[in-house]
Amino acid sequence: MPWPALGVVKAMSEVIEKVGSVSQSRYEQIVAELREVVEQQSRGSFTIGDRALEIEPMRPRGGIPDAEWTIRQSLVRLAEDIGLTFNAVKNARWVASRWPKEHRQAGVSFTIHRILARIEDDAERWAAIKTPPEGKSRWTTDDAKRRVGWTVDSPETPQEKITAIHHLAQDEEVAATVTTDFLKRPQVAAKVSTENKVRVVEELTRDESVAATAATSLLRRPDVAFKAMSDDTARFQVNHAQTERHRQAREHFEDTSPVAPAVRHIDRSVEFLDLVTACHSFVAAAGRTVPGLRDRTLNDDERTIVAQNVAKVRATLDWIEQAVETGKVDMDDELARLLKGE
Repeated sequence: MPWPALGVVKAMSEVIEKVGSVSQSRYEQIVAELREVVEQQSRGSFTIGDRALEIEPMRPRGGIPDAEWTIRQSLVRLAEDIGLTFNAVKNARWVASRWPKEHRQAGVSFTIHRILARIEDDAERWAAIKTPPEGKSRWTTDDAKRRVGWTVDSPETPQEKITAIHHLAQDEEVAATVTTDFLKRPQVAAKVSTENKVRVVEELTRDESVAATAATSLLRRPDVAFKAMSDDTARFQVNHAQTERHRQAREHFEDTSPVAPAVRHIDRSVEFLDLVTACHSFVAAAGRTVPGLRDRTLNDDERTIVAQNVAKVRATLDWIEQAVETGKVDMDDELARLLKGE
């Protein structure tokens, strides 16, 4: 079977390899043509910059304000006379000042020259434009932006994509919407570290009503409640809240109920019995436990723990005596911290 003619193969290849609506060969012709156009534009931009420099040479930074005003006036007039914006003329002047004629690179666009002009060191800048990134024969705008640390137009690396997202989400409303959408994706939420999740929850629960609702929902989960109550501070706060809630309910009852005086007498009797029972229970428990320490020597850590608890007991007994003698049950800050374990 005879092989197809070379022209037929080439035609078939062009049908397969297309860029947009044109063949590969036509695309290459367009690129060559437009490179000449870009080269002409670059020469034109440098010419504008050179002439602007001729009218107003660059001056040292931090110059005289009046001189700066004079420069602006001159460049504004030039821009108006040639039909460009002041910024276009000013930028062309600055870029031209960064690239003396002998260091301008043919075949490299004015845009690339403008971006790489941000490299501060002259020698480094002039060498960089002659050295495209490894594996590439020409500079692209994104490669130049990477070289000077700018945000690229087409991010490739994870960090570039993250930077692009940050840039797009500078508006608070946009950031809130994006964050909400991201966290709805289980795979994304699973990759957030525990520490960052905690920080997010803390930020979202700064509002007291939100915090109360969230805490109530979380404490309805048995495992969460169990782990939370293992924290001394959390347990103390919960107990304190329960006591405070009971106190408020009791005050409301005493202030509004017609049977409050009779109930108050009964409550006092019950409280007396509860107090006596608590003391008896403690004495009985100590009587059963302490004899078990006979002939046993506690180590330093054990003695420290026992001493701390004995201090709590002493402080509690003093509190009971004060309540019995004066009727005042408020605890001072030191006692509160001691019972809290601080």
